[in-house]
Amino acid sequence: MLRELSRVVLANRTLDEVLADVTRIAATGIPGAEATSITLLRNDKGFTAAYNGEMALAADELQYEKGYGPCMDAGRGGVLLRIDDMRTETRWPDYVANVQASTGVLSSLSVPLPYQGSSIGALNNYSTKPAAFATPESLAAGLEVAEVVAVVVANADAHWQLGEQARNMRIAMDSRAVIEQAKGVLMAQRHVDAEQAFEILREASQRYNRKLRDIAQGIVDGTQQR
Repeated sequence: MLRELSRVVLANRTLDEVLADVTRIAATGIPGAEATSITLLRNDKGFTAAYNGEMALAADELQYEKGYGPCMDAGRGGVLLRIDDMRTETRWPDYVANVQASTGVLSSLSVPLPYQGSSIGALNNYSTKPAAFATPESLAAGLEVAEVVAVVVANADAHWQLGEQARNMRIAMDSRAVIEQAKGVLMAQRHVDAEQAFEILREASQRYNRKLRDIAQGIVDGTQQR
């Protein structure tokens, strides 16, 4: 399982795509898990970044509605939280009553995702059987996977951000090139300098309530069609 996790490709993929692979692998590798999800925390609010099994998503979303629960608290507090039987659990009374009735979940294991001395969320595992995660093997596998997931999340997030920055840079460069072309057309047609040409573009953008790049593209296209 850990070897398979280490082979997950990060480059040129979104964080959602990477985490979908991770949850699928984790769901088959943690003893007792029938459904698995990854909760990430942003501004103290949780969201399910990926899941394997509808039961996991439904159980997560019940916790987000309440603002608390084992996956939320594991992520916030950086502690492992295990529920052996929802029917006798007393720590989250509203949640355990609802999750049992609506999803059939009877036991769960939420493992914090450690990153640079803090927690960025939790790896959540659910089962319709009581005490599904009470074995040492389940706990050990959950901890091992959570460490790998934390690294994958951090790396994938970094790759995605770098990719977004590169894409945004390309878009900006393309826009700049079109604007420069349009300025050149205006300078030749109206015998104005570069600053005056840009002012013409800016005024047209405001007058017609259109993006500067779109105005510039229209001028360039009109020249090419002649």
